[in-house]
Amino acid sequence: MTQIGKPEKRIVDFIKKHHVLTLATSVENGPYCANCFYVYLKEQNAFVFTSDLETKHVQDALENNYVAGSVVLETNVVGKIRGIQFNGYLYEPNGELRKLAKKAYMKRFPYALLMKTRFWILELTFIKLTDNRMGFGKKLIWRTEKF
Repeated sequence: MTQIGKPEKRIVDFIKKHHVLTLATSVENGPYCANCFYVYLKEQNAFVFTSDLETKHVQDALENNYVAGSVVLETNVVGKIRGIQFNGYLYEPNGELRKLAKKAYMKRFPYALLMKTRFWILELTFIKLTDNRMGFGKKLIWRTEKF
């Protein structure tokens, strides 16, 4: 099932229950992955995470900000496999969006106050939820527009 518009509640609920995403970047056919703690901004349909400017994944995203990633539930039980794969655009927020991102992130990860870091927004354009509890291999797909 493919949806356009706001992501379905089951997708949002899954995202909110977790806090680590795997971010995949690619520059000149050189893929790279990084794991990041995140918070989800429902109204913006975006992840917020922190990372230093000098990291490889941020440097890659500054060159090619169309990124991919995943959030998964680790389990050995096939019937309980759940996770999302996503695409989106990564950028550094400013103004009111930066204030909102910082407030949400610090509420969930208050120890981040001790770190000197930058906030990043990953605005989602595509999400595929796999949830084997709905039936083996069942998927929910959300995207911002039809391809």
